[in-house]
Parts: sequence; C-alpha cells; structure tokens
Amino acid sequence: MLQSIRNGSRSWGAKIIIGVMVAAMALFGVESLFGLFGDDPNQEISVNGEPIMRQQIELEVQRAMRSGQVPPEQERQLRNDIREELVTQTLLTQYAEEGGLYVSEDQVDQLIVGIPEFQDEDGRFSPDIFRSRLSGAGYTPLSFREELEVDVKRQQLQQGLAFSDFTLDNERQRLAELQRQQRSFRYVMLDEDDLEGDVQISEDELESYYEANADRFERPEQVRLEYVLIDRREMADSVDVDEEALREAWLERNANADRRVSHIMITFGDERDREDARQRAEEALQALEAGESFADTALRYSDDTASAEEGGDLGTISRGFFGDTFDEAAFSLDEGETSSIVEMGNALHIIQVTGIDRPAFEDQRDSLREDVAMNEVNDAFNDKVQQLIDESFAADDLQGVAEDLSLPLQESDWLSRNDQGSSVLFEPGVLEQAFSNDVLEEGYNSEVIELDEDRRLVVRVADHREQTQLPLDDVRDEVEAAVVAQRQQERLQAQARDMVARLQEGESIDRQWLEANNVRRQDEATASQLIVQAAFRMPHPEDGGSTYQTAVLPTGVALIALDKVVPGDADEEREQFVAQMAQQLRAQAIIQGLVQDLRSDAEIER
Repeated sequence: MLQSIRNGSRSWGAKIIIGVMVAAMALFGVESLFGLFGDDPNQEISVNGEPIMRQQIELEVQRAMRSGQVPPEQERQLRNDIREELVTQTLLTQYAEEGGLYVSEDQVDQLIVGIPEFQDEDGRFSPDIFRSRLSGAGYTPLSFREELEVDVKRQQLQQGLAFSDFTLDNERQRLAELQRQQRSFRYVMLDEDDLEGDVQISEDELESYYEANADRFERPEQVRLEYVLIDRREMADSVDVDEEALREAWLERNANADRRVSHIMITFGDERDREDARQRAEEALQALEAGESFADTALRYSDDTASAEEGGDLGTISRGFFGDTFDEAAFSLDEGETSSIVEMGNALHIIQVTGIDRPAFEDQRDSLREDVAMNEVNDAFNDKVQQLIDESFAADDLQGVAEDLSLPLQESDWLSRNDQGSSVLFEPGVLEQAFSNDVLEEGYNSEVIELDEDRRLVVRVADHREQTQLPLDDVRDEVEAAVVAQRQQERLQAQARDMVARLQEGESIDRQWLEANNVRRQDEATASQLIVQAAFRMPHPEDGGSTYQTAVLPTGVALIALDKVVPGDADEEREQFVAQMAQQLRAQAIIQGLVQDLRSDAEIER
C-alpha cells in the first residue's frame, strides 16, 4: 500500500495536487482540504445535506455510557440507536425550522435557571453548579444552550401535533366502560401431548417450506480475519516486580491517607522571641533523639497544654486540615517517624505520625504488582504500538509484522458484520474496519484500532465469502423442526375448532376447564395474557349461555369459553390513567407518522 502511494507521488499530476493541498493548508488550514476533495471524512451521515459528525455520535455514546445505565457489551447497539435517533432529531429540527418555530434567548435563559439540577440548596440558580454539571456531562455552556434551543423547537412541534388530536366525550365514556368491564371465562390448553400419532412430513413439504422461507436460511456475508494484538496487561504479566518496588508503590499510593499525629508546639512573640523558641525546640528534639518518649517531651516542652496532657495527640487528620506547611511535614512521614522543626505562623512544631489509616500492604499486593508492572512496560508498549503503526501500514501481510513484534498472528472463525461475542474482534469499531472498503475490497491491513488505553489491534481479511442461501442439506434439521412445529400447530388448531363446533352444538368435551372469574383487561390473571386478550375480543354470550373461540399460543392452542360479561365498578383513578395513556399513544402515533413521512422524503446518505 505504501509503495503504491510512493509510486503515485512521482507523477506530475500528483505533484500539482500536492502543491494545491499545501497552498490551501497554508492559507486556510487543514479544513480547506475537505472542500477540495469532498465531504469531511469525519461525517458519518448526511440528512438533506446537513451533516451528522462522527464526533457528535461518539459524544452521545460516551454520555450514555458515563451514565452507567448501558452495559459495555451493548455499546455497539447503543451506537446504532444513537445514529438513528440523531437522524430523527435532525429531520424534526429541519421541519420545525422550516415551519417558522422560534425560541428566544430569554426563553432559553428562563429554562436554564429553572432547571433544579442547576440550583443551590436555597433553590437559586448557581453558575458554578451549572458549569460543573455541564462539564461532567460533556457539555460547554454554549453547546448546552444550542442543544436546549433545538430541543425546545422539537418539543413545540411535537406538542403542537399532540394537542391537535382530541377525543369526544362519548369516546371517553366508551373507553371507560370498556376499561371497567369484567369477564368470566374458562379455558383449556392444548399442546403437542394432545395430538395422536407422530407428524409425518414429506420431502416436498420440506422443500416448499425451505423455498418459501429462504431468507431464514441465508448465510450472511462473512470474513475470516488475521489479527495482531498488543496488550499492555499481557506484557505486564511477564514482568518480575521486586518487594522493594511494591513497598515503595504502597507508600506512594497511600501518601495522602488520613493519619493520627501528635505535636510539640513552642510559640514565640509575646513571652519569648523566635531565637529563644528555636533553642527550646532544638532542646526538645535532642531529648527525643536521646530516647525520651514523645509524650514526656511534649509534657515538658509544648505550649499546647491541652494536647500535651494527651501526649501531644491531635487525633486523626486529613490533608488540608492544618494547612500546606503542616501537611508537607506530616504527610511525608511514615508511621512512627518524627519531623524536624516546622515553623507555622508564630509557632514551631515537632510532629510525629502515630498511625496511618491505610489498607494493609498484603491487601493491596496484587493491585500494586499490576500497577508497578504496567508502569515498567509503558515505554516498551508505546514502542511496540509505534512499530505496529509503521509496519502494518506498509506491509502486504501481517505475518511479518507479528514476527517483528514477537507476537502471535491470531486467526478468527467466520464472522459477519452483526455478530456479537466476547473476543476483541467484537469490540466497537473492529468489524466496521474489517468490512470497510480498504480492508475488505482493497486487501489492506486495517488502521491500528485503539480498543482502550491498554490494547491496540490491526486486522486483515484472510478469507471472504459473499452472502448466500445455505443448501437445504445444511439446514435440513432446522427446516424439519420448523415444518413439524407448523404441522403440529395446524393439527391443534383443527382439533380446537372441532371442539368449538361440538360445544356450539350442545355437546360436552372430556376436558378439565381452568376458570378465570371477574377479570379486567389489565388484571394480573392466572391465564396467559394472550388468552385474556382473546377473551376480551369475543362477542358477549347470551344469558345463561357461553361463546367459544380458540386462541393461538406460541406453543399450542387455547380453547376459551366466555361465560359472563358485567359492567364492573367505576375506578376513576384507573380510568383517568387509561385515558391519558390512550391520548399519549395517539400522540405518539401522530409523531411517528410524521417521522416516517419525513424519512421517506429525505435524502439520507450514510
């Protein structure tokens, strides 16, 4: 690939193009190249000429992932959902702006100051909280205002459409009556155990089903990949870390841990001058060095009589408690160590650390070993990554690259674009690269893919096969199972219809009926919701009689006898809720219809 670029760059045409590129970049910046050679390469989608950028999609993905509500394994699906949502939002925004919907700056300001998340404890808007919350969500104040303005326009559009719909009084009354209605019914479940004999199917039936459902038996376009992976953690696993390095890392990690301290304080200013205070402090230090206990020395020398009576104990402190000078001394000491003389304001201090609130060394040994080893391989990892970038770009295969990096050349099984799994090949961006034009069609190595801060990957297509319909022999078991299930269901439905006919003629059937009494539409019933829904679609029975119907279930058929329908008692709260839900569903249907219409007329390029 690199050689072809070099060869092409020798022509006069290439030199003229390069000259134009250099001039454009010098005068107008690198963005000018997009005007010379087409769209911005970071543009993923164009909606009626308006771009949706890759950065915009990734920003929304990261915001959603940062919320913690989306598992990492769903990131790829999340990215696809966000792409489609951005297309919909763009279409609605364009439609709203074409319709003249407008939001003033004052309206945006009022909305922002009214958002509870931006208010302090007294309910007042706080600029500091505003900036902090936006920063945490990945917004600048300007980008948030712009997005809020566009969002309000879309809301105006959607609310206008929703409020254009209305419900007549008699419709609301009828809905309430249907909602409070109660039905009592019996049902019998029929499944494959109720069938007599085995289901026999012919070769012609198999072939007919196979041909009628050909799309179910297609093998998607697939590739087999070769790949080279650099993993910083794997490199770190092979590093030997000595005990001294672990101890140093333990001390460094817990350098800011809360600690219990004692002190000897000698003041100056009123009763003694600074020199006298220093001489007294040095005497106290000499006493400590001679072996006198810190408690006894504090009692003899410290002007802080309250703490001196407790052996100089100040209790447990956090960094910042007594100021930078005190912290610098106290947090540089290990447990049991004593400082030299520390001057703060009009006092001299001698500080001793008597305890540190930190995890035991053994409790952190494994994570310390990992951190130290990761740091030790950091340079080697960066060197390997740079070598991978340089060599994979120019190489005609990955075997030589893997050998030069002393890494294994790994191979995948057959993969399709939408496969999911747990290996590195299913992480975001990898299969997109594998099926890109450069890698799939041109046969180049992929760009170096940054999976995370510790892993880099390059893939190459080793083999490729187009989408094709699988031969019947390859999927015979699957086709046969589907045909058998279909025939069983057909026989069960015929058997249930025969039972209905007999019941309607006044006969009885030798079955154990299950009962469901006084059931409302939304009640939690022992019967399947499919059976309840079917029961509420059945015509009313005559007094003293029953109506009969069948209901198809995923793995069988139900025979239903509807015995009684009663109006039921009014439930104002439930009926109000159902009316609101019905209104919302109608509004959603209107908006969805608009979106479908806009999408059908839009020019969307991906």
